[in-house]
Amino acid sequence: MLQFLLMKMIPEILEKKIENAGIIAVLVVNDAEKAVPLAKTLINSGVTAMELTLRTDAALAAVKNVVSELPDMTAGAGTVLTENQLVDVKKAGADFAVAPGLNPKIMKAAAESGIPFAPGICIPSEIEYSIEAGCRILKFFHSEGMGGVKYLKGINAPYKHLGIRYIPLGGLNINNMRSYLESPDVIAIGGSWIAPSKLIDEGDWDSIARNADEAVKILKEVRG
Repeated sequence: MLQFLLMKMIPEILEKKIENAGIIAVLVVNDAEKAVPLAKTLINSGVTAMELTLRTDAALAAVKNVVSELPDMTAGAGTVLTENQLVDVKKAGADFAVAPGLNPKIMKAAAESGIPFAPGICIPSEIEYSIEAGCRILKFFHSEGMGGVKYLKGINAPYKHLGIRYIPLGGLNINNMRSYLESPDVIAIGGSWIAPSKLIDEGDWDSIARNADEAVKILKEVRG
């Protein structure tokens, strides 16, 4: 029994921010100095949430830079795999943390530290474990690899009455994002196509802005 988690893993105010954002840009940043101009570019196009993945040495500094300079950006940390990373993410001031999978030790540590956290799920038993742990927003990964929106609708059917919402990641792009946004099971989508690491490394803010503009246009068409 997961009696160690009695709180909601993501508070309502943050849940609302994520829902209002609709799109979470998933980012691999190799140079922390590029994080703020990147975030400004996204905000100017209407993308107000980002997940900075802990896949590079610059990731934590990038989180700190964005949090300190751009309070309008909801900035989280992704690929959180260890308890030490959770400590570092909280010190950096991240708004939330997410993982690609479901690790009971990380979920427990996140609850005890008080950092909003969403585990990754792809099968019903992982959904049930998350529900028992107090999670109501879950990362659905790898979305397209598992079967996309149709698969998500199917596995969520037994839990729909509980109000579980999902952030799909993995294989999303400008061509399929609409179907995810149309699903009531989806609180927001995540994707790396808006700002690929190559464009970030080159400081190609114009191309990133065009990608973001195109994605936000579809978001507004679907959700108003």
